[in-house]
Amino acid sequence: MPRPRFPYLHKEIFRHGVVEWYVRRGKGKRTRINGDYGSAQFKTEYDEAIRGEQQANNAKASSESLSWLIARYRDSSAWAKLSPATRRQRENIFLHVMKTGGDKPFSEISRKTIAAGIDRRKATPFQAGNFLKAMRGLFQWAVKSDHMEIDPTQEVDAPAPRTEGFRVWTEEEIDRFEARWPVGTRERLALAILLYTGLRRGDAVKLGRQHVRDGVVMIRTEKTGIQIVIPVLPELSSVLSASKTGDLAFIATASGAPMTKESFGNWFREACNAAGVPGSAHGLRKAGATRAANNGAGVKQLEAIYGWTDGKMAALYTRQADRVRLAREAIGMLSRDEKENTYSRTSNPGAGENPENNERSIAYKSYGAQERTRTSTAFTTGT
Repeated sequence: MPRPRFPYLHKEIFRHGVVEWYVRRGKGKRTRINGDYGSAQFKTEYDEAIRGEQQANNAKASSESLSWLIARYRDSSAWAKLSPATRRQRENIFLHVMKTGGDKPFSEISRKTIAAGIDRRKATPFQAGNFLKAMRGLFQWAVKSDHMEIDPTQEVDAPAPRTEGFRVWTEEEIDRFEARWPVGTRERLALAILLYTGLRRGDAVKLGRQHVRDGVVMIRTEKTGIQIVIPVLPELSSVLSASKTGDLAFIATASGAPMTKESFGNWFREACNAAGVPGSAHGLRKAGATRAANNGAGVKQLEAIYGWTDGKMAALYTRQADRVRLAREAIGMLSRDEKENTYSRTSNPGAGENPENNERSIAYKSYGAQERTRTSTAFTTGT
């Protein structure tokens, strides 16, 4: 399914196949966008063009309109604290909101109005949820800033998505990808970074040697702003040592240039298709968390690796791992004669899955070992 085009972005093809992109709202001024579609320069110029149009519109907006309130919110410290990815997401939401109701008085926005907006997006629960988050952020700020007395998003809920999100890779799928893309290829390097660091794709494309000291990755995440510390596993170190990387980022284009998370996501999806794997970059992050939980990682350990903060996300993985472990321990209780059941309470049916016996496991408990540290630092010291 093709990705949706940025709002108000138009394409024009001239002689000899020359393509130009420009931003235009309705019959307004055309602003040309330079650079390759999806590149960093392209996105920067697009954002500036949109911002310029918004400022022009906001100058005309009434001080009582929803567009005026959104403009003040975007100038606030509350907006500045949001991650760049969250701001981009909410920018798009606000663009659509202002298009349909930007000239309406914000004081007339009620719970019924917000609920109607959610209902219009009920076919896409994730979009409905993101809409509610964006409007809640706006109106919570408005109340704190004395622009409004009541937050109309209070006691309003979005429909829960009937999905577990991105599909988790299986171990067999990881094996299949590695068989298709051997060590030394850019595709294998990308898989190793995603799997053995747990970074989101936006952070994975920024990761470079400048983030590694003494065999430990230290990077501030794009989404949460939290600095995470991840010792480099020998599996990742060996792939890094055998791979051609970019100057500022390990994952780079064939010419060595950094990749945006959007272009990386598309490229990695093509690599998955070539390997016959129905996976995604984020699915590998979940696969790593699943491995760690199955190998005994607790909530605090998972939060340290993945940058989670409230315990909820980490608990999802530990609960699942606990269910599997408890089921194995308790299965013997279903037997008519427990003595004849090989899954007795005195046996250890999970011994074959001990991380020390599994060459592919994420051996988090062995991070501090001296030999691992020497191996992990090899690619940074040139030894």
